[in-house]
Amino acid sequence: QVRLVESGGGSVEAGGSLRLSCTIYGYAYSSSCMAWFRQAPGKQREGVAAIDGGSGSTRYADSVKGRFTVSRDNAKTTVYLQMNSLQPEDTAMYYCAYERGSTYCSGNGWRSQWNFGNWGEGTQVTVSS
Repeated sequence: QVRLVESGGGSVEAGGSLRLSCTIYGYAYSSSCMAWFRQAPGKQREGVAAIDGGSGSTRYADSVKGRFTVSRDNAKTTVYLQMNSLQPEDTAMYYCAYERGSTYCSGNGWRSQWNFGNWGEGTQVTVSS
């Protein structure tokens, strides 16, 4: 069982940047898919970005492509989400998710919250106009 702990959320003005971190505690498989999701009030949880724990290949939602960057450290125990050019519509609770195996990262499965069994408690991001 792994435990995920997010940090780095906060409040910024439109156009600003934030960097989220997700630290993975416990045994983590090298073959894995790690993703960032977000959920705004009254909306469904949506996949924002994902990274294959083995290959390091990345995936992005169209709404954040070119603005957000997902990465991981060499020890593969921390996943980052660098968010630039933030807009008010990026305001949401951001969650880190982890699942064993890279299947979901190689296709579009990473976009669905139902494919991930391990979640952090979330970190709030608020962007003001």
